[in-house]
Parts: sequence; C-alpha cells; structure tokens
Amino acid sequence: MKVFRFVLMLAVIGYAGWLAWPFLSPFLEGAPIDVAIERARAMVEAGGGLPQAALWIGAVLLYVVAAFLLGAGNPRAAAAYFLGFIADAVLRLAIDRSNGSQNASIAADSSMAGGEMARRSAEVVAPGGLPVDPTWLILGVLLAVGVLVVILSRRRVRRRGQGQLAA
Repeated sequence: MKVFRFVLMLAVIGYAGWLAWPFLSPFLEGAPIDVAIERARAMVEAGGGLPQAALWIGAVLLYVVAAFLLGAGNPRAAAAYFLGFIADAVLRLAIDRSNGSQNASIAADSSMAGGEMARRSAEVVAPGGLPVDPTWLILGVLLAVGVLVVILSRRRVRRRGQGQLAA
C-alpha cells in the first residue's frame, strides 16, 4: 500500500505541475524574474482577472499540499485534495462555459491562463475522438483519483487482543 500511495502522490504532484506549467515555464526558460512576473501578470489580465488566477493558484497549491499529506499518510490529504478539486472544477467549468463549444479553437489562439489550460485539456483528450466532452472526462478522472486519495490516506489501526505483544 505504501508503494501505491507513493505512486499516487507522484501522480498528484505531476498533475499539479502540469496545471501550473504556464506559470512555471518562464522561470524554467531562464527569463529574469521581472520578465516572468510581467508575463504572469499579462496572463492573469487576459485570462479573466484575479478570480480565475486565484482559483488556479489555489488549486495547484492545494493539490501539492494534498500530495505531501498523502505521502506522509495524513488523513487530511483527502480534504486538501477535494478542496483543490473543487477549485479546479469551478475553474474548468467557468472556462468551458465562457468558451462554449469552440473551447479548443478559441483557446489555441489565446495566451490567457485559463485558455491555456482548456486548450491543453482539449489536446490531451480530443485526438482520441471520444464522444464525451473532455472537461467532464477530466473531472471524472480527477474525482476517481480523489476516491483513491481517500482510500489510501485513511489510518489503519491494528487491533490487538488481550495478551498480545506490541509489535
């Protein structure tokens, strides 16, 4: 179980990194801090303002916190994960509603933070030709991962009968 918990922790950190990539990429490209901050500010202004950026950053931070709590075996990992999931779901549904059915085509031309996430989500799922909307498919997978986080973050208490030695 510890190995599976570790793999799930790495998957949650990987998803949080993927979600935060538009904010992290200027730093990894070697741009100076002021250029990276200016690019992030332009993405926030183009992406619908501070509420969407706050949801996005909050979701990323909560996913990272949930991953570290899960790695430590803390049962609070489920609460942190589902708070991040709620922020992510609200953000995805707001982006999906604002972009309508032309989600991938409009978002591909924009450089906004939310549009970038919607475009990347559509790129991952759309090539398969699935009859399901990619937003709902991704939210379903994230919900299934959340159930696994709940299962793996529960504390297991060993019950010892009277007269058994503590091991």
